[in-house]
Amino acid sequence: MSETPQPQQGPRLREALRGIPAYKPGKPAAGGDGAPAYKLSSNENPYPPLPGVLEAAVAAADSFNRYPDMGVSALVAELAQRFGVPESHIATGTGSVGVAQSLLQATSGPGDEVVYAWRSFEAYPIIVQISGATSVQVPLTEEDGHDLDAMLAAVTERTRLIFVCNPNNPTGTAVRRDELERFLDAVPADVLVVLDEAYCEFVRDGEVPNGIDLYRDRPNVCVLRTFSKAYGLAGLRVGFAVAHEPVAAALRQTAVPFGVSQLAQDAAVASLRAERELLRRVDALVDERTRVVAALTAQGWTVPDSQANFVWLRLGERTLEFAAACEAAGVVVRPFAGEGVRVSIGEVEANDLFVETAGVFRKGL
Repeated sequence: MSETPQPQQGPRLREALRGIPAYKPGKPAAGGDGAPAYKLSSNENPYPPLPGVLEAAVAAADSFNRYPDMGVSALVAELAQRFGVPESHIATGTGSVGVAQSLLQATSGPGDEVVYAWRSFEAYPIIVQISGATSVQVPLTEEDGHDLDAMLAAVTERTRLIFVCNPNNPTGTAVRRDELERFLDAVPADVLVVLDEAYCEFVRDGEVPNGIDLYRDRPNVCVLRTFSKAYGLAGLRVGFAVAHEPVAAALRQTAVPFGVSQLAQDAAVASLRAERELLRRVDALVDERTRVVAALTAQGWTVPDSQANFVWLRLGERTLEFAAACEAAGVVVRPFAGEGVRVSIGEVEANDLFVETAGVFRKGL
């Protein structure tokens, strides 16, 4: 009679991985019985690729059998010229979140602290925990914006990095120049401040600063940007950082080799060169944002001043109920249970459907 095999101990994994919250992507749209369905849950650009972008990507597909340019040289050169910065101050990665994770690898580990507002970009607690560092989450103000005074008070000798998501995801609120400059001037020089500007192209408030202007004379400031939102390259995963040489060099050291595909590189260059059409599309989305906010306000909703390509509704315990009502109507939004919903600005038809659903729901509150 054979003995019952004893269970074997598996490989030991890092304790830091225990309890990491799962990143929740926006649900795909799925209409039933032929009804239209719209996805307003991922802050995607509803427009097709910009002129010349698809052609550049198709041309790059001919070289799938070759590694991409590891130095991302053409894109780096284009970005350096666009923003008037040295090429050595630019580092690329798989979307701005990929660059953010490299920043944590370069700055933070067990015993260190990372400060950020909450609620903010939901990847922050995930990538901080992966690094082994400790998250210090500072509640948003009653107006759903960053409380920079409270964030500054949360800085200790263990703080290594601060994220400022500007505009903030998911609330859309933005920090203005005067308060941000005061904050940056008060942060210790050895703490890296990361201005995450994934939605900067949608800003229309003239008091909201361009982070690249702020980085120029501040060695501890790093700016994150992405091609996933305004430029419509979410599926190709390419983002970049602008930072002074020590930080940018550290990002290149910690980046995954060949992480940015040649398709992504070439498509990003072509997107930068199609700026006129980009601006036209962004203006159209901002106009739609204004229209949607006005309609929601007329219904009685309190909507934060969004400077991004989405709007935020605080719904508390009725958040999931509202999301279900939207889905039943044919539009998928992004719920944060117990807090609220983030709704991307999409096609006019999708926005109309969302506004109509919100109006019906509001009458039942």
